[in-house]
Amino acid sequence: MQDVNNVIQGSESAFSADEYAQRIRRTRERLSRAGVDVMIVTGPENIFWLTGQQTPGYYTFQALLLPVEGDPVFVIRQLEYFNFIANTFISDAAIYQDGDNPVDFLVGMLQQRGWLHKRIGLDKRGWFLPVAVYEALQARLGTIADTAGVIEPLRAVKSAAEVEKIAIAARYVDAGMRAGMAAIRSGADENALVSAMMGAAIAAGSEYVGMEPLVSTGPRSGVPHGTWRRRVMQDNDPVFLEMSAAHDRYHAAMMRSAWLGKLWMLQTRVGKRTAAAALHIAIEMEKVCQEALQASLDAIRPGATCEAPHLACQKVIDRAGFTENFKKRTGYSIGIAFAPDWGEGGILSLYRGVTTELQPGMTFHIPPALRIYGQFTVGVSETVVVTETGYRQLGSLARPLTLL
Repeated sequence: MQDVNNVIQGSESAFSADEYAQRIRRTRERLSRAGVDVMIVTGPENIFWLTGQQTPGYYTFQALLLPVEGDPVFVIRQLEYFNFIANTFISDAAIYQDGDNPVDFLVGMLQQRGWLHKRIGLDKRGWFLPVAVYEALQARLGTIADTAGVIEPLRAVKSAAEVEKIAIAARYVDAGMRAGMAAIRSGADENALVSAMMGAAIAAGSEYVGMEPLVSTGPRSGVPHGTWRRRVMQDNDPVFLEMSAAHDRYHAAMMRSAWLGKLWMLQTRVGKRTAAAALHIAIEMEKVCQEALQASLDAIRPGATCEAPHLACQKVIDRAGFTENFKKRTGYSIGIAFAPDWGEGGILSLYRGVTTELQPGMTFHIPPALRIYGQFTVGVSETVVVTETGYRQLGSLARPLTLL
């Protein structure tokens, strides 16, 4: 292995050099079929999948130049170079300085390698391809093919080694969610709750995650995608918890719900009837979420379409009369993630009209949730992998609404 200033090449890589070589080979086959000679890869998830490169500095310009024939070249900022050495087995890096124009630098590399007049493609739907960068590249290169969808189907079906990393992340999530449930008490604030969750997940082994936990209490929990804001928990509060954890950039996630205060003992007291009614509805909704989740899991099998678990989930919710409370997809692919998301929803969703067939090795987070807006949300989720006969659940926590 190459040793650069005491940094050993590939010493922190998530996989072996052979694993990445196989991924590059499969990607090249798809590029060749698409009629593309060179692909410019800019998304951090795709870069990681192909090379192992990972850094919190992914927000600065980086690009893998992947030719169908010949060695790939990695265009990278000077500050990230040694990170690149530690995480990848790519031998050729083109390093730009902070004062350089990255687009000019990249075009110069294409010219130097004789690729400037080849058929060049890039993912035009990538989150990390600003309009200004694309327009500058187009002005210099002319027609650019859209290679969105070349790598993603390969990423959607995980190897056994990838599934194991997601399973390890699921164990970190278990630790975090257990700590979160234990931290729920009257007088504590949402920040203490999240601190317990993330502290336990990190202590268990988690790295930095692609998205913050979604934790809210009281009426705030009735607003989708709410995050912690120092609210102090009180008796009779609903508590909503959803979090992820990561192992070698592979994520797992989990959603659970709780209710603080034994309202069934308080129904005769003045002022408690409304709260007790809310809890009654919440318990009913939670039971529907449980049934909907199980129905969606039971619909998972190789050869079924990605809409099948969603339709099964929706049928349960519709039958219970909560159609207007559920206006979203049932689940999404999960795996490699960098901020701003912990999922791979851009790759594959479990939703009506998605006819992609389920295959062994696909991994999903399935989070059915119901809410009364401005009052509460209840929900439950699992991270699962598709198997030869159905599915395997990766988390281990009990699902029912926790009454504290």
